[in-house]
Formats: sequence, structure tokens, C-alpha cells
Amino acid sequence: MRRLTCLVASALLSAARRLLSGTALTGISLLVSCAPPQAQSPSDDLLANAKSLLGKKGREQEVIKFANQALAIEQSSEAYFYRAFAKADLGDKQAAIADYNQAIAISPVGASVYNNRGKAKYDIGDEQGAIIDFNQALAIDPKDAITYNNRGMAKSDLGDTQGAISDFNRAIAINPKAADAYNNRGVAKDRRGNTQGAFADYSQAIAIDPQFDQAYSNRGALKRASGKTQEAIADYNLAIAINPKEAAAYYNRGNAKSDLGDKQGAITDYSQAIAINPLYAKAWGNRGLVKAQLGDRLGACEDMRKSASLGSFEAQQLIPQVCQ
Repeated sequence: MRRLTCLVASALLSAARRLLSGTALTGISLLVSCAPPQAQSPSDDLLANAKSLLGKKGREQEVIKFANQALAIEQSSEAYFYRAFAKADLGDKQAAIADYNQAIAISPVGASVYNNRGKAKYDIGDEQGAIIDFNQALAIDPKDAITYNNRGMAKSDLGDTQGAISDFNRAIAINPKAADAYNNRGVAKDRRGNTQGAFADYSQAIAIDPQFDQAYSNRGALKRASGKTQEAIADYNLAIAINPKEAAAYYNRGNAKSDLGDKQGAITDYSQAIAINPLYAKAWGNRGLVKAQLGDRLGACEDMRKSASLGSFEAQQLIPQVCQ
């Protein structure tokens, strides 16, 4: 979890994380709305109930129920905001965007509404739309580290790594304890070939948050790339100990074990990554390659075909060789 800044107060909510090429960007985050004081309304108790449940896993349907009851009494941007927040937590990003649109149409809103709509757009792959919303949020609140971090992630996804680094720098200047921003800046630096700077940022993220599993995994990837394979495995071990459900850490550790000749250990890790995420095309493909090296042609062919079916161009190219 990351500390999220509201317009008036702070709240802790879950942060979405996205894996990219063996390294992980983290921290596209939601903000809790802090609406301006309004006259007492019959829907106030319902809205208070909805707000009290925001971000509590398993309580999303209750938030939606209270928001719907409030909207049956009167239309309000606050009710649409809470309902949007709950729908986004349930994974219904399009419905969340529609509710954020309604909130914005009814009355002037704070930066949090634009930030959260931007997050929902990011989650459905609309990075450009997300950046527009993050820009609007920052125009309202130019000192919000969370939104700078979010905009940096969207820019990084679009290939604007220098712009992303600039945003992560701003996030860190505002909040020097922003572990997500250090991790994400490390990813952007790595993409620009600045591996030394990336390593320093991953290490700083870990120093701030010793339970930051993805920062360990990212740093492990750099260690493996520099030939420090045993040290890489040590970082992957830490990442897995912190978060046993992180498929990328098993995948990366499998690669490192394969480098060291521990093929059975690699297969075990690839299999665990696949068990966590059955759509992990690279894990299927690499397990297939290792099986081929061990002489299991049938198993290798099956894994390679599966990887190709999940969209791996590399696996598609290797099928004739593996499955001959």
C-alpha cells in the first residue's frame, strides 16, 4: 500500500501495479474525494455510509448500494464519485469512467475525480486520455505527488521516458518518501540505458519500504543482466518471500536458475508463475525452451504452442524448430 494524498486528508487504499518486460511500474493510485461542505441533505447519511466503506475489499457492492440510494433521492457528484470508486475496485473501469463523467458534469469537482478517472482510463489502455485527466488534476492541485507519479507511468508506457522521469522527479521532490516514484523512475532510467541510476533508484525504494517486492524483483533483473546471477536470485527470493503471488518474480528467478544450469529449478519456477498467471506467455515459452534442452520434445512443443496462442511472436517463430 502507498500513502494517498486527498485534498484535505490522507487515506490508505490499494495501489494498482503493472508489470512491464520483467520490471514493474507501481503506484497508479486512487485519491479519496474531499468534497466542499454542502447544506444538510436527506442523502447525507447514505453518502457518509458509502464513504466509510471506500477502499475496503469485499464491501464494494455496499458502497454501490448506498450511492444508488442517495442518487434516488437527488443527483450529486459525490454519490457518482463513490459509486465510480467502487466500480473501479470491482474491475468495471468503463462503468467507473461513466460515473466520473457524471460527477464532473453535475458540479465542479476536485483534483481527485480527474486523477481517478485518469487511472481508470490508464487501466483500459487509454494512456493519452489518462494524461489529459492527470493534467487537469495537476492544474487544480500542482503539489500532488500521487498524480505526478501516475502521469509519469502513463508517459513511460507511451515511450516518453524523459517526460516520465521529470514527473517522477517532481513526485519525489514533493514527497521524498515516495517509494513507488523511485521504483518507477528506476524503470524509466533502465529503459534509457541508465542501469546505474536505475539500480540506485530500486535500492532507494527498498530502503524506504523494505517490503517492496517489485523493487527487489526489478533490482534482481539488473543484477542478472550484469552477470551477478546469485545476487539476482537472492533479490528474487526476497520478492517471493514478501509476495508469494507475484508471478514475475518466479519467472525472473526461473531465468536466473536456467542461466546457472539448474534446469529443473527453472521449470519449477516457470510452472509456479503459470499457476499464478495462466496467461503468462513468456513463462510458457521459457518453460518450453528448458524442456527442449532437457530432451522433453513433446512437453516443449506443447508449451511453445501455448505461448504462441497467448500472443508470443518469439514462440511462434520457434515452433518449427521445437516441434519438428
